[in-house]
Amino acid sequence: MTVVVDVQYVQEETAEAENGVPPPRDFERWVRAALSGRCEAGELTVRVVGWAEAAALNEAYRRRSGPTNVLSFPVEDIAGMDVPLLGDLVICAPLVACEALEQHKTATSHWAHLTVHGTLHLLGYDHEEADEAAVMEALEGDILAGLGYPDPYAGEKAARAAY
Repeated sequence: MTVVVDVQYVQEETAEAENGVPPPRDFERWVRAALSGRCEAGELTVRVVGWAEAAALNEAYRRRSGPTNVLSFPVEDIAGMDVPLLGDLVICAPLVACEALEQHKTATSHWAHLTVHGTLHLLGYDHEEADEAAVMEALEGDILAGLGYPDPYAGEKAARAAY
């Protein structure tokens, strides 16, 4: 599998979350796991940003105010390219840190989840409809289990089962 993962850190923006920001090798491992069996080769960029850039991109591309944890920007096939460009992931470092605390998850497991989640979006997976969400959530759970992380939706599943 030929996968190239370019990781960009916007230093001044991510300083407050710097201690929990994973190194490039972790992002590469998580991306490879998400692509395994679904895409044999590709190149993508993971851009780790702060509040301001995440909010600006969320507003510009999703028409929603405020930052979001992960944005995926898929790239269509470009004729003549030897390696398929999959697209870009933008992950908001301080929001990931806050969410991990609020959701009682380790920062590393939350980073892994959002990287896998965003990578699956680059492959065309979505969760707008309930049936799509069920497929995507199950796939995320399987990928993360293979990486040694807990199911990120376990709490939601338990709450749904209680009703």
